[in-house]
Amino acid sequence: MLALSLLMLAAFSSGMLNAIAGGGAFITFPALLFAGVPPVSANVSSTVALFPGQMASAWAYRGEIREVREVNVGAFVVVSVVGGIIGGILLLTTPDRAFAGLVPWLLLFATTVFAVGNFMPGLAGRLKLSGPGVLFVQFLISVYGGYFGGGIGFLMLAALTLFGMRDIHAMNGLRILLAALMNGAAVVAFCLSGSVSWTETAVMAVSAVAGGYAGALGAKRVSREVLKWVVVAIGVVMTVYFFVKGAGA
Repeated sequence: MLALSLLMLAAFSSGMLNAIAGGGAFITFPALLFAGVPPVSANVSSTVALFPGQMASAWAYRGEIREVREVNVGAFVVVSVVGGIIGGILLLTTPDRAFAGLVPWLLLFATTVFAVGNFMPGLAGRLKLSGPGVLFVQFLISVYGGYFGGGIGFLMLAALTLFGMRDIHAMNGLRILLAALMNGAAVVAFCLSGSVSWTETAVMAVSAVAGGYAGALGAKRVSREVLKWVVVAIGVVMTVYFFVKGAGA
């Protein structure tokens, strides 16, 4: 009972974190490991449990998503779904240690790009992604998202920043929708694989929905400048944590 209570708390916190900047999998994945779920099953179950919360957050951001004009949302949806399916299949057939080792470097890169793009626009103007370029990067992020998922929020915000977007609420809404879709594609493969620990996953999914919706409503009430600093702060903390964790492994 204590383990399930801790998993519910982890899922609620993850749902809120995903709504603000992403990175919720970094909470639920180790929580499931702590509860005794095997690594690959924990990775799979974490993705399935957080998916409903991401959909709840995307629904809360539906107005902001409808206002996005800088990118072709339909094209982003297609590459995210295809990439998510490929990543999910890779997870079920290969170990995830190689990707896990890249996590702190990916977080460092994404946090730096997001910070430079939003707080040093002069420098960011020299580092731009074209339309096809940002779609290709989104495809790579989606494959990684279906495979492991941790840090995809920061990577997508970084890619959208390099493309030239600056409205953090619009970026956040699009980021949440795409994360939900790429994970949804992987979730289908995971559910069919028999690798999901359903008892833990079902309990966490309910909490993730509550956290995801509450987090999205809260994030939309925060000023754009403050939210940008919050995103950078979360990115820095997670980057340091996973570098330290990797050094101690």
